[in-house]
Amino acid sequence: MKTIEPNDIKKGTIGYLKNGWKFEMFDNKKGNIRMAKVYGYATEIGSIYAHDIAHIEKDGVDIPVDASRYQDQTDMIRNLGF
Repeated sequence: MKTIEPNDIKKGTIGYLKNGWKFEMFDNKKGNIRMAKVYGYATEIGSIYAHDIAHIEKDGVDIPVDASRYQDQTDMIRNLGF
């Protein structure tokens, strides 16, 4: 199955977080933290972590997001006590 990396998600892309909330990407930056409009209990614009993105919608197809590299970095930092 085809996957996408968080760095390849462009502004305006619609997707879903692992907690089931829908989001719309608001930036084209690369890295672990991205800006998005999240449709949860209330609609908010704020930062989301790349490893919290479950999948995106592209042309009516759900494409899983492979954020294992970011999760590995986060786990390493947590194990160091930060």
